[in-house]
Amino acid sequence: MMGTLAAVLAGKKIRTFRDLFKAIVTGDIEDVDGVLKITRINVSYWLKLPKEKRTAAKDALESYLKLCPGAQSVIGCIDINHELTMED
Repeated sequence: MMGTLAAVLAGKKIRTFRDLFKAIVTGDIEDVDGVLKITRINVSYWLKLPKEKRTAAKDALESYLKLCPGAQSVIGCIDINHELTMED
């Protein structure tokens, strides 16, 4: 997911070098009818970028999941929550 978002950001001329772009990923595992299942993936992205690129970054966050093979493989089975914190 992070790689797909980075590619979409790159298309919008937003750099995603290691010191500019990070993600913290957590998940929830629950007992569903006696079977442990991953039910939720939470991704907190952090991105350092110029203020004038914020709208483009928000647009990228809104659209990247449709292009992500990993996300598309589990959507409908696992809830995916994501957020983007931006810094100047």
